[in-house]
Amino acid sequence: MDDRQQMVELRMQMSNVCSMFALAMVMFDRVEEPDILRLAISSVSALGPYRPLGSYLVDETGMRTADGDTGLVAPLLDLDGKEGGLDVPGAAWVWAFPMRAVSGHTGYLVVSAGREPSVDQRFLLTTLAQLTGAALVRADLHRREKAGTTELGALSTRLASTNQQLQDAVADLQQRQRIHETLTRAAAHGGGAAGIADAVHALTGLVVAVEDRFGNLLAWSGPGRPRTYPRPRPRVRDEMLAEVRRNGRAMRHRERIVAVAQPYDEVLGVLSIADPRHEAGERDVFALEHGAVVLAVELSHQRALAEADLRLRRDLVDDLINDADGESASARAAVIGHDLHRPHQVLVARWSPASDEALVEALRRAGSRVLGVTPLTTRRRGTAVLVVPQPDPADGRPPPWVELHDVVASLLRSTNGSIGVGRPCEDPSGLPQSYSEAMRALEVRTAAAGAGGATTFDELGIYRLLAAGDGDGEVRGFVREWLGTLIDYDTANRSDLVTTLWQYYECGGNYDATARALTIHRSTLRYRLRRIRDLSGHDLGAVESRLNLHVASRAWRVLGGAGAARERTRPPGAVPGR
Repeated sequence: MDDRQQMVELRMQMSNVCSMFALAMVMFDRVEEPDILRLAISSVSALGPYRPLGSYLVDETGMRTADGDTGLVAPLLDLDGKEGGLDVPGAAWVWAFPMRAVSGHTGYLVVSAGREPSVDQRFLLTTLAQLTGAALVRADLHRREKAGTTELGALSTRLASTNQQLQDAVADLQQRQRIHETLTRAAAHGGGAAGIADAVHALTGLVVAVEDRFGNLLAWSGPGRPRTYPRPRPRVRDEMLAEVRRNGRAMRHRERIVAVAQPYDEVLGVLSIADPRHEAGERDVFALEHGAVVLAVELSHQRALAEADLRLRRDLVDDLINDADGESASARAAVIGHDLHRPHQVLVARWSPASDEALVEALRRAGSRVLGVTPLTTRRRGTAVLVVPQPDPADGRPPPWVELHDVVASLLRSTNGSIGVGRPCEDPSGLPQSYSEAMRALEVRTAAAGAGGATTFDELGIYRLLAAGDGDGEVRGFVREWLGTLIDYDTANRSDLVTTLWQYYECGGNYDATARALTIHRSTLRYRLRRIRDLSGHDLGAVESRLNLHVASRAWRVLGGAGAARERTRPPGAVPGR
């Protein structure tokens, strides 16, 4: 080969090398795998008399091809990344050029020719395959980087969202902690239901109401407190409470959201926020529900204190009327805020049809209103017992027992009750005697005049003589001596001669008043009195007979001999007192 030919070949090689560099720049600008492979396939024929048979790529799933014969896949896999020839029918020369890169080979570029190329020409084909492999690796890295960037962006977005959620959660926890601390302070400061209502109002900015289980207003916080709080119908109230309890959470009821204060299975109260515009949020509802929990604790505490105070008072009264030690009783009374160093007296009461518990509660409320103090109360053998300070006689007002009876009658909506009042005593040791006197006054009141009124022991008059002593044997003998014949006659004939005699003397011997009291005609009264004279043999107008018969008839009434006559109307002045 002369110099001219060598120069021509050198120039061709240089031209091919330059073309290869230009191709490499174009390939490395591509980021999609199909674009790179199309450039490689189209460049094969530009390098000489060659024909591309396809490109084959290797990945984690194996070998694949988009433009070649799948029948060459098995022989290519046998090459295991090395270059080598392949047998293809009808082709003189077929060679597999591995598309190598730093990380290994990415596949093969298969080329055929009419004859085996020279070493320089094969170098160009090898270089083309290697450039293709490098471009494929770069494209893969670009894809991975892009995917990583996208994933990183998604992670950043998720992280920002998570951070926001965490910030919201922290803010919510801080708000809930603030709600908890505010309500706990309200309960700890002893503000009761009103303090809890004020705390919930401060937290929510909404009007707050606290009700007892029946719908009575206990506390209100916020503007617009009604002059008269509306009381719900019992059936509607019960249905609302049942629905809230089934729901287990605060719930909307008309224009407010309500939560129940329910420490166990019993509803003690209701806490509600007014929300006519549906403005309350989740935190407001949480404040309401937490307030209901605190209210339940507060109401349970108040109930426990009330029950303990009631037990202490009842135990103290039981001991006082059973001759307890005065010094220890005074100390025990001081614990519950009652001063026993003042003169005290005992009251007893019976009422129909009120229960013992209702009567005791009515007497307690009436005592606080009329006497200005909370009395000591208990129940004893179907009778309500009160120990109260002696009313101050220096204020010039009459004794308050009639007023006390009126207030109790109003509270119980029944006048069918009587109160007996014992005499005051300077020392607690005298209270058993005052209790006995009160019981005697009550018994005489009920027996002699029927239920309805208040009687003190001092007002009993002659009935105090009938009450003296530990037994009534002498009294019964006296009654039998003077009235025995009449009693036997009434029993045998179902008549009312003894009652007629008693009423006649109670009316001062006045015929008209006696007839009206007995609701009989004057002629009937005249007949009965004549029968009494005939049967008893006594002159009803004689001084000695009159006194003994009157006392005997009163004793008969006190001993319970009147029976059905107790329900008759009493004339004025029958028993001192009311």
